[in-house]
Amino acid sequence: MDFGLVLQTDPPASQVISLMKRAERNGFRYGWTFDSAVLWQEPFVIYSQILANTQKLHVGPMVTNPGTRTWEVTASTFATLNDMYGNRTVCGIGRGDSAMRVAGRAPNTLARLGEAIDVIRDLAEGREAEVDGKPLRLPWIKDGKLPVWMAAYGPKALALTGQKADGFILQLADLYLTEWMVKSVREAAVAAGRDPAEITICVAAPAYVGEDLAHARDQCRWFGGMVGNHVADLVGRYGEHSSMVPDELTEYIKARQGYDYSHHGRAGNPSTDFVPDEIVDRFCLLGPVEAHIEKLRALRDLGVDQFALYNMHDAREATIDAYGAHIIPSFD
Repeated sequence: MDFGLVLQTDPPASQVISLMKRAERNGFRYGWTFDSAVLWQEPFVIYSQILANTQKLHVGPMVTNPGTRTWEVTASTFATLNDMYGNRTVCGIGRGDSAMRVAGRAPNTLARLGEAIDVIRDLAEGREAEVDGKPLRLPWIKDGKLPVWMAAYGPKALALTGQKADGFILQLADLYLTEWMVKSVREAAVAAGRDPAEITICVAAPAYVGEDLAHARDQCRWFGGMVGNHVADLVGRYGEHSSMVPDELTEYIKARQGYDYSHHGRAGNPSTDFVPDEIVDRFCLLGPVEAHIEKLRALRDLGVDQFALYNMHDAREATIDAYGAHIIPSFD
C-alpha cells in the first residue's frame, strides 16, 4: 500500500513544501493539495517547488476540476512539471465543490467531466485532442505521462470513473462504503471492456494518532461536513433512502443546515456541528497506532492501493512522523 499526504495550500507556501519534504522522508510517496483558487494559494506554483525539493514524491491536486482552468492550460501545466522533474504528477479531478461554488458557479456536469478527463490526458501525453471543436496538440511534449484519477461518490460518477479514469479517489475511509463503491467502479470498468485491476484505488481521509479520541474527533469533524456537501447533492438528485445510494452515506446529513466555505477543511468548522461521533469514527482514522494499522489492513483487503492522509489539524508533524515510524513500515 502506498501513502499520500493531503494539505491545503495555506500561506506560507514554504510550510507546505516543508511538510511535503517531511512526508517523503517518512516514506510517503504522494503529495496532494486542495485546489480552490479563492480559498487558498495556487497549487501548481507550489508543486514546482515541492518537486524541486523532493526526489521521488508524486504530486497533484485532490482535486482540480474542468471549470476553473481551460483544459489545454491544465494539460500544459502538468506536462511542464513532468518535463522539468520527470513524470511525477497525477491529475486528481472531480466536478468541483469549493472551487466552483465559492466563485459563484455550479459544479461541472459529469458529461463535461468525462470529456475533460480524455482531453487533459491526451494533451498532456502529447496526443491530439479536440477542445471546443478545434483539434489541438502540444507539440513540445515527448514521453509525457499523466494518470487521471477521478473523485466520486454517486452511482453515475462511480460508473464514469470505471469507464474513463486511471484511478478512483474516495474521500472517506468507511469500510462498508469503500467496499460498495470500489465494487461499483470495477463493475463499470468491466462493462466498458477495461481491466478493473488497472484502476488505482485511493482512499483519502483525515488521520489523527493519539489516545484522546474526543480531541481527535473534534480535530477531524470538519471532514464529515466536507463530505456532506457532496452527499447533499446526491440526496437532492436521488432523494432520501434511494436504492441508488446507501443510507450509510446519506443518513447523517439530516440535521445539516448549510455550509460556510470560509471554514472549509479546517478543524473547528462551525458548519459541521451536525456530524456525529459515529461518522467521524467511520470516515476517519483515529486512535493509537494499532487502530490505524488495523483499519488500513482492512482497507487494503478491500483493494485499496493508497491511503492519502488529510493533515489539517493541530498535530500535523507528529502524525506524519508517527506514520513514518510505526505505520508505513507495516505495509512495506
